[in-house]
Amino acid sequence: MSNNQIFNRRSFLTKSALAGGVATGSMLAAPAVLAQSPIVIKMQTSWNDANIWQEFARDYATRVEEMSGGRLKVDVLPAGAVVAAFQVLDAVNDGLIDAAHSVPVYWYGKNKAASLFGTGPVFGGSATTMLSWFYQGGGQELFNELLQDDMNLDVVGYLGFPMFAQPFGWFKEEVNTVADLQGFKYRTVGLAADLMSKLGMSVAQLPGGEIVPAMERGVIDAFEFNNPSSDKDFGAQDVAKNYYLSSYHQASESFEFLFSKTFLEDLDPDLQAILKYGVEAASTANTAKAMDRYSADLQFLQNEAGVTVHRTSKEILDAQLKAWDELIPELEADPFMKKTLDSQREWVSRVSYYELMNSPDYGLAYDHYFPGKVKL
Repeated sequence: MSNNQIFNRRSFLTKSALAGGVATGSMLAAPAVLAQSPIVIKMQTSWNDANIWQEFARDYATRVEEMSGGRLKVDVLPAGAVVAAFQVLDAVNDGLIDAAHSVPVYWYGKNKAASLFGTGPVFGGSATTMLSWFYQGGGQELFNELLQDDMNLDVVGYLGFPMFAQPFGWFKEEVNTVADLQGFKYRTVGLAADLMSKLGMSVAQLPGGEIVPAMERGVIDAFEFNNPSSDKDFGAQDVAKNYYLSSYHQASESFEFLFSKTFLEDLDPDLQAILKYGVEAASTANTAKAMDRYSADLQFLQNEAGVTVHRTSKEILDAQLKAWDELIPELEADPFMKKTLDSQREWVSRVSYYELMNSPDYGLAYDHYFPGKVKL
């Protein structure tokens, strides 16, 4: 489908909805105008209905609908409703859906640079640091350059909700050294696949909904997804009992909110602004909900599901950083990726210096009031 075809279809739908109450001009009274039908935005996610992230996407929809006074309605669809989880970028570009809620790493197979926007090398910045880079350090311009100029897509993207560093994952037995990892068949995605390969594991890149069945069939031996709530809802605790938190493989990721550029630009400016700044509103709401639910579900896994929670060993973390050191020169052979990595390093060097110098030792304070709970 050409961009003109997409424009014509979407322009007709948008303008028809906006004009619905005023088509007959002055014959209509004000109450009839106010009763016009909303513009429906078809947004598919990369998550199933059981995943807390589907709830996060609905939180965005609620805020958009309320801020627009009902002029916009976001129809949030789960993975598979229109296309598969990894196909939402193409679906937005092709006009099958108007928007998507996903993560850039899910289209890593189309362009490896996607992984730099949340799942690339960790230079010392958290997800909050890197979301700030996106909005204040040039990341958004690079993201849309990748989508629109390099890949020639009719797509514009925003990032929201700085995810907590993702666990190293689920293992049937304890893993404390790099030697313990050799030969594992491990699920991850994006550049983390290259990273884990350098640690001696073979990697399968699977959508979240396929992970536990693959573990049950012996297709994989270990895996990571993202957080205690999603992992619990997948049933991770039914197939493995050793859960390793803290890792450098995906420590700075955020959601992506993808929109058809044509569709977005055909809306009135105030509605465009609501969709854009609704991402920021949902980001704050998602963070608060994640803190509540992730921590409660981690306690469930420990106290009721028989899971042993570990912190990943310093040996494995050090090995991850050395593996990133090997990967970075390979990535920088691509000019766009080098430009992006240079931008990230410059940002982290300045911003994380401030963050680290300014932050008190929260672990020290935590241990003072809750002694012995966390082995730091």
